[in-house]
Amino acid sequence: MTAYLIRRVGTSIVVVFGVSIFVFLLLHIVYPSPAIDVLGPRSTHVAIVAWNKSHGFDRPWIVQYWSYIVGVLHGDFGYSYKVNQSVSALFQERWARSLYLSGISLIFAVLIAVPLGIYQAVRRNTLGDNVVTTLAFVTYAMPVFFLALILIQVFALSLPIFSYEASQSTNVLVVIGDWHAMTLPIATLTLIQVAGYSRYMRSTAMDALAQDYIKAARAKGLPERLVLWRHLVRNACLPMVTLIGLSIPVLLAGNLITEQVFNFQGLGLLFFTSLQNVDYPVLLAYTLLGAILTVVGNLIADIALTVADPRIRLA
Repeated sequence: MTAYLIRRVGTSIVVVFGVSIFVFLLLHIVYPSPAIDVLGPRSTHVAIVAWNKSHGFDRPWIVQYWSYIVGVLHGDFGYSYKVNQSVSALFQERWARSLYLSGISLIFAVLIAVPLGIYQAVRRNTLGDNVVTTLAFVTYAMPVFFLALILIQVFALSLPIFSYEASQSTNVLVVIGDWHAMTLPIATLTLIQVAGYSRYMRSTAMDALAQDYIKAARAKGLPERLVLWRHLVRNACLPMVTLIGLSIPVLLAGNLITEQVFNFQGLGLLFFTSLQNVDYPVLLAYTLLGAILTVVGNLIADIALTVADPRIRLA
């Protein structure tokens, strides 16, 4: 186990550094210096050169990259000259709201998709299975913004039950308690994830139902409820561990489209605004954070899978 963890952590570190070098070099080519943003479009060449020298942007890109990585290791993700604020401060203001939005949606999606997928597998090719499959395909194929607009039109405009805009409070506790404003954003993310998770769960549950241990359990005369709960659910849910682990980046990065449609002040909306404002320090930090969370999610999923299923050998 220890050797496996060391190998996985070492591989993860290499991948993160590789992604960071690629993104930093790419953005450095596109955006070598923020001097014009700070000094203005009419600034002279002499002033730009002097500003770059005083802030270290005249150094080779590899030296700038090393300084940036050292800063990241100390919690400094750079400085946004567009909004005159550090990137770390911008992230600190918004990460908890994105965590709540994506986290609660993920929890609801798993709680709905797991029993729904098992129901479809047990009742496969019946009317109920066909109806759920049709709805899942329609929802899965539907763009996120289109589903969000449909929910807004039906439940916020035609039937004014919920708000068409997410909570604008900066207090996470207030956001959590504001179900009138947060129901539609959460429902949008939940429905999109349920569509994919339920199809995956249906497939794995059907594979598990065809295994010999299910047939043996039924042959022993166990009630169907015990067969499904003790044997089917535990084994069919193992692949879901990997999917949930891969969803970890979503928990902090938030959902860009959903946050933009509902004007939710999270990391996704921050990225969208920074993309429009050509705020490269924020874009770089956001991409690097996404890469780190993706690698960490894969690592956690692998470890959790080995804990949940002792049959998997790490050697």
